[in-house]
Amino acid sequence: MSGASTPGVVREAAGGPLGTEPSGRTARAASGTRAAYPLYVAGKLGGAAVSLFAVLVTSFFLFRILPGDPVKAMTHGTPTTAEQLATLRRQFGLDLPVWQQFTDYCAKALTGDLGMSYQFHAPVGELIAEKLPATLLLTGVAVLIYSTLGLWLGTRSAWRNGSLGDRLNTGVALTLWSVPAFWLGLLLIIFFAVGIGPIPGMFPTGGMSSGDSTGFGQVLDVAHHMVLPVITLVAVGYAQTLLVMRSSLLDEMGGDYLTTARAKGLRDDLVRRRHAVPNALLPTVTMVFINLGHVAAGSILVETVFSWPGLGGLFYQALSVPDLPLVQGLFVVFAGAMILMNLLADLLYPLLDPRVGR
Repeated sequence: MSGASTPGVVREAAGGPLGTEPSGRTARAASGTRAAYPLYVAGKLGGAAVSLFAVLVTSFFLFRILPGDPVKAMTHGTPTTAEQLATLRRQFGLDLPVWQQFTDYCAKALTGDLGMSYQFHAPVGELIAEKLPATLLLTGVAVLIYSTLGLWLGTRSAWRNGSLGDRLNTGVALTLWSVPAFWLGLLLIIFFAVGIGPIPGMFPTGGMSSGDSTGFGQVLDVAHHMVLPVITLVAVGYAQTLLVMRSSLLDEMGGDYLTTARAKGLRDDLVRRRHAVPNALLPTVTMVFINLGHVAAGSILVETVFSWPGLGGLFYQALSVPDLPLVQGLFVVFAGAMILMNLLADLLYPLLDPRVGR
């Protein structure tokens, strides 16, 4: 009896209810994850839309409290009568009630119309599009370099926690993270552009090009002008990525799964690359996407210090008037880029860690 009943028990365990329960549970979990992801995406898209509306509200009212009269600033040094000032206010819609200015601004912004610049007498969208390539070039190169450098050095520092290299990397990163970018840029200009003592000036003090070269020579000229501002952005930016990656990886290094991986005979390098680093990436992915959001904004102070003809310098010029439509338009573009990058990071999280979207 017992010998005859054994095969039935084995078959039941292999193909009956006892055997199908784990696979059924896995299928239900996978189905639940697939069903939850669209809701997760919808929630994130709704949050991004609310954030964008908050940016529109903030950009309108925040810059309305700036000191100074835009119309008087535009006519500074030019004899202007009260009637002419009133005509300009009426032309730019500054004579309307604030609530009506706000509704008009939101309605136009949602259609892509960011208004007309007071000082440049040109559409804000065109001015932004004209300056955007220079900012994308400068900050895009810098973000690519310091994100890669920070991830690599942060991983090595955490994996060799307490070593001389770790202490050196961490000390340098903490020092550079605390240094204001504009101050570091000024030091680089003094030492390597103007020259000091035996050190001759090797790089331009500012601008994007000399304007007297074409073709490949122009490419080299632009690259020559980019050296100091890129070094400034990289020196300050890589430190943050390094410290975040190091901290995340240190949290993962005590995990039992790493001990199990080593017990299976995997080399230490494979344990780090295949197991530890992927699980430590979520905070660093957030940091990388935030840095990508900064690509559109650039660095206002660094672009100003190096006279780089990008959005940062344009924002500084707009604030000095104040040119309300241009300031508001740039603020919306800068904040919108950050919202978009955060949204993309949120949508990427469940692909890196399925537990996030459940």
